[in-house]
Amino acid sequence: MQADAQKRKATYRLYPTPRQSEALGVLLRSHQQLYNAALEERIGAWQKARKSISYANQCASLTEIRRALPEWTEANCSSQQMTLRRLDKAFTAFFRRVKAGQTPGFPRFKSLSRFPGFSFKSHGDGWRFTPGDGWKHGTLRLSGVGHIACRGKARQGGKVCASDLLHREGQWFLSLTIEPSTIERQRTQEGAIALDWGVETLLSGVRDTGEAVKRVNPRWYQASQDEITVLQQAVSRKKRGSHRRKQAVRRLAKARAHQARKRLDFLHKETCQLARENALVAMEELTIKHMTRSAKGTVEEPGKNVAQKAGLNREILDTAPALLMQLLRYKVLETGGIWAEAPTRKLKPSQTCPECGHVRKKSLSDRTHRCEPCGHTEPRDIASARVVLNWALHGTPTAPRSRQELTAAGFTPCETPSNRSATWLE
Repeated sequence: MQADAQKRKATYRLYPTPRQSEALGVLLRSHQQLYNAALEERIGAWQKARKSISYANQCASLTEIRRALPEWTEANCSSQQMTLRRLDKAFTAFFRRVKAGQTPGFPRFKSLSRFPGFSFKSHGDGWRFTPGDGWKHGTLRLSGVGHIACRGKARQGGKVCASDLLHREGQWFLSLTIEPSTIERQRTQEGAIALDWGVETLLSGVRDTGEAVKRVNPRWYQASQDEITVLQQAVSRKKRGSHRRKQAVRRLAKARAHQARKRLDFLHKETCQLARENALVAMEELTIKHMTRSAKGTVEEPGKNVAQKAGLNREILDTAPALLMQLLRYKVLETGGIWAEAPTRKLKPSQTCPECGHVRKKSLSDRTHRCEPCGHTEPRDIASARVVLNWALHGTPTAPRSRQELTAAGFTPCETPSNRSATWLE
C-alpha cells in the first residue's frame, strides 16, 4: 500500500543541557511575543481603520522588523512565518464559525505558559534531525542552540518533512512529520467484524463467524478522578503568581498528561489488534458534536436533567470515540483491509432487528433488543453490531438465511471480505 500523500507523526523527548534549555526558552518567548504582536496589529488595524491584515502582509512586516531589529534574527525566519501562519489559521477558523452561526471564539493573546511551542518547515532550514539505528533515538541540530539529544522511536522511518518543538510541563519534545516510502502492516487473519461503540462497554462486536467480541471501558477519568480533584484543590488554595502555585499547576498538568497517555496507549493497542485480526472492519458513523450537546437550554426554556447529561458527556468524551475511529481506520487501511462506515440515520442499527429488519425505537435505558414480530432477543449493542455487519457484507440490515441465498449474494463465511465485490459501497 503506497503512501504518496500519507504522512505520520513521531514524537521524541529532548534532553537539552542547562544552557540549551535557556536558549530554547528564549526562542519560545520570542515566538510568543511575535504571536501576540501580530494579533495586536490585526485588532488595532480593524478598530482604527476597519482594515483587515492578511498573512502575506504580516510576513512582509516581519521582513522589515528583522532588518531593523537584529535581535529578531536570532530565530529562524521560516519558523517565525509558521507562527504567523498559526495566527492566520485561528482567524480563518473564527470567521468560519461566525458564518456558520456557531460560538465564534475570537483568537486570544497567549501567555508564555499557554504557548505550546514553535514549528519549522523544510528539513535543513535552521534544523536537522539525525535518527539513530532503526530510527531509535537521534540528535536534533537547531540553529543557535546546538546539538540536542533525543530519545524515542519512530515506528517507521522515511523522509522528514517538518517538525514542531513542544514545551509541556517543563519538558521539551520534538514532533516530526515523516513521509514513509511505504506503509504496511501485517494481517494475521482474514475475518470480518462489525463494532458498536458505547460507554458502558467500549466496543461490542460480532465477527462473520458469529463470535461476539467485547472490549471493556477502562474509564480513565473515574480511575484518576480522586487524584486530579486533590491536585485541583491544591492549585485553588495557592496564591496566584506564587512559586508554590506554579509547582501545583505543574503537578496537575503532569497528572492529566499521564491520564491522556494511558488513554492513547490503550487505544493504539486495541485498534492495532483489531486491524491485524480482520480484513474488513465496519462501524456506524458517529456525530460526536451532537452526542455531547449540552442540555442546559436557554433562559426562557431551561433544559432538564442538566447534571446527568453533563456527566454522560464527560463519560462519552473520556472514551475518545473520534480518536478511536481515526486510529482504527488508518490501521485497517494500512493492512490492505476494508474500512466501512454505516450510514446511521439511514440504517438505524440500534433500532433495527438483525433477523427480520423490523424497526422499533428504543430508549437509552433499554439495553436488550427484543423483537416482537420474530421474537429475536439479544443484547442491544450486539444486535446493533450485527446489523452493521450484515450491511457491510450483504448490503442489507439482515443476512440471507439459507446456503442458496448466501451463494446468490456472492458471499461464503470462509471467503476473504477484501476479495469480494464491495456491495456495501453501493
